[in-house]
Amino acid sequence: MSSQAYPVYRSKYPELGFYGLPGHTRAPRDILQQARDAEALGIGNLMISERADYKEIAAICGACAAVTESISIGTSATNLNLRHPLVTASMGSTLNRLSNGRFALGLAKGVAVRWRALGLDFPTYAREREFIDLLRRLWRGETVRNHQGELGDFGQIGLASYIDEDIPILYVGFGPKSLVNAGRIYDGVHLHTFMGEQALRGAVAQVRQGEREAGRAPGTVKVWSVLATACDASEERYLRLIVARLASYLQIPGYGEMLVAINGWDTEAFERFRADATVRAMPGLIDSVASLEQIAAVEKLLPESWRPAAVGDAKTCAARWLDEFEAGADGIIIHASTPEEFAPVLAEYEKIRPNERFAERTNRPA
Repeated sequence: MSSQAYPVYRSKYPELGFYGLPGHTRAPRDILQQARDAEALGIGNLMISERADYKEIAAICGACAAVTESISIGTSATNLNLRHPLVTASMGSTLNRLSNGRFALGLAKGVAVRWRALGLDFPTYAREREFIDLLRRLWRGETVRNHQGELGDFGQIGLASYIDEDIPILYVGFGPKSLVNAGRIYDGVHLHTFMGEQALRGAVAQVRQGEREAGRAPGTVKVWSVLATACDASEERYLRLIVARLASYLQIPGYGEMLVAINGWDTEAFERFRADATVRAMPGLIDSVASLEQIAAVEKLLPESWRPAAVGDAKTCAARWLDEFEAGADGIIIHASTPEEFAPVLAEYEKIRPNERFAERTNRPA
């Protein structure tokens, strides 16, 4: 079977995706029901992040492929320097064939402090471009010989001559320079949670700039917004879905600074957050280890304007989803809520959905 022989998948809402196993989990089997529920609702894409505990990305994507038939399944993301290019290529070709052509590879670069701790090289733009080029060649069935480059020297790497897979590659991140670069070399872009309208419009413009610089047609690269959604959430759910998740991002060195910068948030307020005794004493990410009382204390440190999300009743949340398209997003990844929790929002969204805008869309995310 060549890559051209796969079916074309069109769900009811190909422009919508959902973030499986959002944040921390100790129950990865939950993704099985989440994936089935999302597909039944007509969601076009399922994106899954990776954490080094119970969220190894290849295993979870494979499980999702086994219990679904039409929804696209993507990594969001795996870091491109964690695996040898041959291993990543084999992972992609296997998952694409296993899912009958529904796999997308989302790649991220992470932050320097983590790679220093692990003894790994930082994925520079040169390494990133080289990595992607190698993947595409390997998926075309090429054998690469006597390769000398930023990633290393490879005498010979290849999958097999009969490999023929057309797998979308998405950049997952939000740094301005990286988004311009993504417009040059990627098929799609998956942004970050808690990006306000100004940050979203800026991100779309940066991707389009990269397209122009590479001589690509405008809109070649699909841009996906990630929007945390908390419909009719109790105070506890709001704290865990919105506050704890935002606080966790802000904890990460380099990561938090970038999120503050692209949104134009108050740096003094950010410094107060980082210096707070509760935050400093946290033995891990807040969404993984903090008690409800600790999250409530952290909430007081985070201005409400720092929480761009869909919050409120179903109608309010649906209107908020539409805002993301008006700001330039090609698609939305629903974060923080399970399909069961966002189903009422979907019912309201159906009433206001600009159907003509998505008439030609398929589930392919890029």
